Amino acid sequence: MARNKQLVPEARAALDRFKMEAAAEVGVTLKPGYNGDLTSKQNGSVGGQMVKKMIQQVEQSMIGK
Repeated sequence: MARNKQLVPEARAALDRFKMEAAAEVGVTLKPGYNGDLTSKQNGSVGGQMVKKMIQQVEQSMIGK
């Protein structure tokens, strides 16, 4: 059972694309669906890249860019 409830279910496809982009930027190959064969380091680098990009987007929106 998934413990992370998605706040906006309609955004699922966009979040999946975002995750794939972040993974490509850090050199991790994701496949659609289950990726349990990845190491913790690989997963962490993808998650870290996603957070970095989200913070960057929010900062840019705060200054009107």
